[in-house]
Amino acid sequence: MIDGVTDDGSYVLQIGEVAARTGLSIRSLRHWDALGVVSPSARSAGGFRLYTDDDVARLELVLPLKPLGFSLEETAALLRARDDGDTAQVAAVRTRVLEQVEVLRGQLERAEQLAAALGRTP
Repeated sequence: MIDGVTDDGSYVLQIGEVAARTGLSIRSLRHWDALGVVSPSARSAGGFRLYTDDDVARLELVLPLKPLGFSLEETAALLRARDDGDTAQVAAVRTRVLEQVEVLRGQLERAEQLAAALGRTP
C-alpha cells in the first residue's frame, strides 16, 4: 500500500474519514469492529484501522437497519448470512424490512392526516 492506495488500486480510509463519510462516530465504528459487525480490512503499521471502499459500502448497507429495530447482533448475523450465501436468512431479513416499510407507511399516512387536520381553520 502506498499513500492510501492498496495494491489492487482501491483506496483506504482511516477511521475519521469513514466516520465523516457515514455519519457514524469513531466510537461507534470501534464498537462495531469489536462486535464483528463491520471490521476494517486492514490496519496500518501503527495499528490504525484502514477501511476500503468495500468496507464503507458494507457500513452503508447496514446503517438503515438500526432505525428499523435491528440490533447490532442481528445486523452482524445478517452480514454473516450474506457472506455465507445463506439466501434463506437474507430473505427473512428482507421480509422483515419490507414489513417495517409498511408500518412506516402507515405512520406517514397518519402524520399527513394530522398535518392536514391542523392546517384547517376552525
